[in-house]
Amino acid sequence: MTSQVLESADGTFVDRRSDSMPGSAPARERRQFANSHEELSPDAAELAQAIDGYKLRHRRRFITYEEMLGVIQSLGYHK
Repeated sequence: MTSQVLESADGTFVDRRSDSMPGSAPARERRQFANSHEELSPDAAELAQAIDGYKLRHRRRFITYEEMLGVIQSLGYHK
């Protein structure tokens, strides 16, 4: 794999990962699920809030199926 260095027209290095690039759109946080729970049923909203709480407590942006199962079981659901 080769690395590629980007340069502007005047030959200076351009860091495309930087939030301060002129003319760039403001960064928004990527989320695994929707930002709003308004259109969900009460049970689905409870699950969504529990998952959001888990992600905040464990500093996770995305969770695995095992983690989701743990959240669901913590709400009292079982097979």
